[in-house]
Amino acid sequence: MRILVTGGAGFIGSHVAEALLAAGHEVRVLDALLPAVHRGTPYLPAEIDFRVGDVRDPAAVADALRSVDAVSHQAAMVGLGLDLDDAPDYVGCNDLGTAVLLAAMARAEVGRLVLAGSMVVYGEGHYTCGEHGRVVPGPRPAADLESGRFEPRCPGCGQDLTPGQVAEEAAPDPRNVYAATKLAQEHLAGAWARTVGGTATSLRYHNVYGPRMPRDTPYSGVASIFRSALEAGRAPRVFEDGGQRRDFVHVADIARANVAALGRDGAGLRAYNVGTGRPRTVGQMAAALADAHGGPEPVVTGQFRLGDVRHITASPARLQDELGWRAEVPFEAGMAEFATAPLR
Repeated sequence: MRILVTGGAGFIGSHVAEALLAAGHEVRVLDALLPAVHRGTPYLPAEIDFRVGDVRDPAAVADALRSVDAVSHQAAMVGLGLDLDDAPDYVGCNDLGTAVLLAAMARAEVGRLVLAGSMVVYGEGHYTCGEHGRVVPGPRPAADLESGRFEPRCPGCGQDLTPGQVAEEAAPDPRNVYAATKLAQEHLAGAWARTVGGTATSLRYHNVYGPRMPRDTPYSGVASIFRSALEAGRAPRVFEDGGQRRDFVHVADIARANVAALGRDGAGLRAYNVGTGRPRTVGQMAAALADAHGGPEPVVTGQFRLGDVRHITASPARLQDELGWRAEVPFEAGMAEFATAPLR
């Protein structure tokens, strides 16, 4: 197949483009090379048909879709941003861009889409209370965070909860602007799939890390922030008590999931968690990265950000059962590589 990868010059997109090329597909990349994300010439193999253009530009998208069989939509503004002043940019890049792309796909009769989704659509993860069973906690009160009580409370009895792995059937609960735009992308993809009889697959990425990750910016993931600090000789600063549970998945495994998703049968939208199924805490990740880098050791600060979720980890069972994908890069090996890997 000839595959268009939007955002294909970026961190995840470039790995997806390479994996598709290695799987025998023809690959075309459309990337706006926005200055906030890209500095210098992006790395892409010579075999890739690379075009500079913005997914919000109907003419650029229409041209990129010529003779294309499927789209891997990776272009997005990522991270939590700084404040609500970022909201128009997030909605423009993520939702308007997706709408322009889907409209052009309908006109070009391209019927297969793989969407870069995100675990942020869930908000807080899966929790159980010893007394009340499965519960959905609200946002953590500032007073709790200021006193060092970081675990979410049961909304019924106020006791600490036991975290578990969230499945795709969980009700979405986006808790920031970025999360809201990622959920809106899925709704748009679902509407497109129903209208044209297309196949839309949303891969809900968990915490992705690996080579070519962007350097420390307000829009970087925590792994990049820690890695940038270590490269500068500074100790990684771990918020809260470091006990936040996440699922850290290597970008090579994310790329393999995109290749697998292109082969999904059936029309309509289907979502899949992309994670290892083996949670680690943020503190464990910082320690593993610092150890592989040779220090300095992380510092647990007790600082917090209102709106951050405490625990969010995935069950990748659906992706394993239906598409045969499993994460292959072990946490220890992946962090050892990332500790010295080049950043963008």
